Amino acid sequence: MRVFGVDPGLTRCGFGVVDGGPGRTVRPVAVDVVRTPVDADLAVRLLLLSNAVEEWLDRHEPQVVAVERVFSQYNVRTAMGTAQAGGVVALAAARRDLPVVFHTPSEVKAAVTGSGRADKAQVTAMVTKLLGLRTAPKPADAADALALAICHLWRAPMRSRLEEARARAAELARTHRARLAEASARTTGGKSR
Repeated sequence: MRVFGVDPGLTRCGFGVVDGGPGRTVRPVAVDVVRTPVDADLAVRLLLLSNAVEEWLDRHEPQVVAVERVFSQYNVRTAMGTAQAGGVVALAAARRDLPVVFHTPSEVKAAVTGSGRADKAQVTAMVTKLLGLRTAPKPADAADALALAICHLWRAPMRSRLEEARARAAELARTHRARLAEASARTTGGKSR
């Protein structure tokens, strides 16, 4: 499976593409950070980001897009820009009927380092090691994008099994309720005669 991981941001947006193989094997395909000019109009910045996302989707043809979920931040302006960038990515993927999965920062850290409280240096070190890179991806946005892709590759099978289990449980519950309703109707019907 090929995953396009995106660490969204308006000033710096990390892009990383990773292929997953048997077991937990992962292979790097591409990584970069897209920058937009801070002094440009918001609409122009979003357009520049959109164009870059479209280009990466065309070039690398991922099967799924993993985006970092915007978590509460102290700086509302930064959080808004991050959310808008994530929305641009999700829209571009939706245009291609690609699934988009959002992962929280702690999910990504836990998947890659084993601790949901790992710092950026730990995430970068593990991404470098897991992907067999000679040098650490820089800036941190690049490493985070790769970490998102790895996280998705490793969590996707578990998520699929959970969704299947939920669907099966819902079906069993519907069947059980229908049987109870039938039994109640027979009992009620018998008493009224």
